[in-house]
Amino acid sequence: MRIVSGKFGGRPLKAVPGDATRPTTDKVKEAIFNMIGPYFDGGRSLDLYAGSGGLSIEGVSRGIDEAVLVDRQFAAIKTIKSNVEVTKEPERFQVIKKPAQSVIDQLKGTQPFDVFYFDPPYAKQTIEADLGKLVANDLVAKNAIVMAETDQHADLPDQIGAFTMVKQRDYGITVITIYEYEG
Repeated sequence: MRIVSGKFGGRPLKAVPGDATRPTTDKVKEAIFNMIGPYFDGGRSLDLYAGSGGLSIEGVSRGIDEAVLVDRQFAAIKTIKSNVEVTKEPERFQVIKKPAQSVIDQLKGTQPFDVFYFDPPYAKQTIEADLGKLVANDLVAKNAIVMAETDQHADLPDQIGAFTMVKQRDYGITVITIYEYEG
């Protein structure tokens, strides 16, 4: 695993030890950023199921100003912090060890996010509920982009509240779905 492109491009990233997380491959990561960017002019991102932190780090490498990375596993948090150090700009990352749903409440009242990465455990996918809670807590910026990485059984709808599906691609068992917020 590595940072694919941007300011930190080519730097290596570690995977979370064990099989509790499933890192996004470099090929799929490149495809994701070609769909949502590929580069950004600032903004904030939120990853509620960060794993190794690779998606958020890639986003900052490509121009996101600040990333908030959330995971509830100690091994994931330790890996994220190690991977953030590779950037030599740790001040651009906030790492939180808590369950995703409690962090959504914790972030209420902060500046809204422009980009969301949703790569939850396939069997515990709560993307629709999470998006509803983020909107209710005023954490979604106008025209925000949502990237959802699921398996083929997730069957996400074309519309989730004010989020409209704009792209969807299959990569083997992985499905990448992109939504834009029209709220």
